[in-house]
This record gives sequence, C-alpha cells and structure tokens, in this order.
Amino acid sequence: MVRWNRKILFIAVGIFLKFMLISFYFESNLLFAFSLRYTMEDSYRYKGLRKLLMDELRSKNIASEQVLQAMLEVPRHFFFPDQVFWEKAYENIAFQIGEGQTISHPSTVAAQSTLLEIKKGDKVLEIGTGSGYQTAVLLKLGAKVFSIERQHALFVRTKALLEKLKLNARVSFGDGYQGWPIHAPFNKIIVTAGAPFVPQPLVDQLAPEGILVIPVGNDNKHVMHVIRKDSNGNIEEETKGDFRFVPLLEKRN
Repeated sequence: MVRWNRKILFIAVGIFLKFMLISFYFESNLLFAFSLRYTMEDSYRYKGLRKLLMDELRSKNIASEQVLQAMLEVPRHFFFPDQVFWEKAYENIAFQIGEGQTISHPSTVAAQSTLLEIKKGDKVLEIGTGSGYQTAVLLKLGAKVFSIERQHALFVRTKALLEKLKLNARVSFGDGYQGWPIHAPFNKIIVTAGAPFVPQPLVDQLAPEGILVIPVGNDNKHVMHVIRKDSNGNIEEETKGDFRFVPLLEKRN
C-alpha cells in the first residue's frame, strides 16, 4: 500500500509540474499578445531617430534607396521584446530577442535586402523569422513572404506580432534547412542566420532567374553568398563580404 501511495504521489506531482509549465508558457504568450494592444506607438521622436539611422546607412553605400525607403517606413522598435529598449532600436546594433536569437543589425538587413533585388510581387522564402523585422521590410518592398522559424516560442510570439501589425506573411514552425517545398519555387530566398554550408533543398526550391542570399561560415564569422539560378537552371555564386550571425540550426525546437 505504501508503495502504491508513493507511485500515486509521484504521478500527481509530475502532472502538477507539467500543468504549471504549460500554464506558464501560454500565459507568457498571452501577456505578450495582450501588451501589444497598448505599446504600439510610432512617435515623431522614433520617426526622427529612424531617419537619422537611414542617413547613417546611406553614408555606408550598402543599400539601395528602395530598401532604405522601406526601412524608413517600418518602425524597428515594434520588433524589440521590451519597450524599455526601444531607444536602442535606432542604433546600428544587433539585439537579443530571446531563445538565443537576435534582431540583426540594420546595416545587415539593408545589405541582404538590397542583394535580393526585390521586385513587387516576388515570392520570397525567409529562413529565420526571428523578430519579424526583416519580414516586415520584405513586405514593405512588395514581396509575398513565406517565413520559417525553428524556435517555437519565438514563432508563436512573432506570429502574434505580425498579425497585430496586420502584416500579411505566411509564417511556419519548421526546419529552415528543408525550405518550404509545398510553396516552391521561390523568386528569392533569404537566410538570416549563419549556415555551415548552402542547403541543397534551398537551391532546388529557387525559381529560374532567382536569387538566394545566405551567410556561410562558422563561429560567428560568415561570408555573404549570393547564388543565382539562370533560366536553364545553371548556378552562379559570388561573395559579398564578411558578416556576423547567430548559427542556423537544424530541426525544430
């Protein structure tokens, strides 16, 4: 009888702890979604800071005017996890957003977006939704965006944010190394984390005349690769300088 009582006690404790973890997970995401109702403000101050940031990026000659205009129209501070850090949104820095991920430097977003050569109506696959900022810039450029995020907590949070901001992107929880074959081919593919190699499924899912932009390397040092597929399916590859990214991890988490 004592043995059975202990077993029942262990089972009950296990169920209770599991319930508490599930409750905490859903409550944290609900609180984030609820807070969105009250924190979305793009004041003249933030618009001014954003313009100064675009002027700084323009001086670096790394971005097209089309991309800078799109970034000027997207409030980067909306994509920071805490209102306390909104002032940091208009510095040219990466910033932690949780789950071991960062929102990229504005200069990196500008450079990658320019290398993609987005045309209105382009079907774009984004590997690494992250904060959703790059997603928003692609949408502002006129792309139809399909985005994959492997971190489930980040996927839930960012999907809620994009919906709140009425940004119409298709966001999936999945393994970016595999791409999104059901929606392929894509005119453009962008990878927002550093990969140790170029995943073949991404090349396969690139449409003729398409462009894949991906940082390749290890240990936070990556070289930006631009891969083009011609009308006959032939591949050309060039490099566009050194960058630093968090690693592109396989499988879902």
